[in-house]
Amino acid sequence: MHRAIYKILDDDGTFFGEIPGLQGVYANAETLENCRDQLQEVLEGWILLGLHLQHPIPVLDGIDLNPRIQQEVA
Repeated sequence: MHRAIYKILDDDGTFFGEIPGLQGVYANAETLENCRDQLQEVLEGWILLGLHLQHPIPVLDGIDLNPRIQQEVA
């Protein structure tokens, strides 16, 4: 979450947050705290869905959540 970027939208004064490099991981809320909470939930769901669908998950800060395929040695 330390990679998250937040800004206040000029249109309505709400907070918008996103995590660069993670397509579709964004949130919008009335307060910064709610925006952070929503962004955390979106990130968790994005990771779980990506793993379930076997999509590659970007490695961030040395953390690799992608499953390893082990090859049998004959």
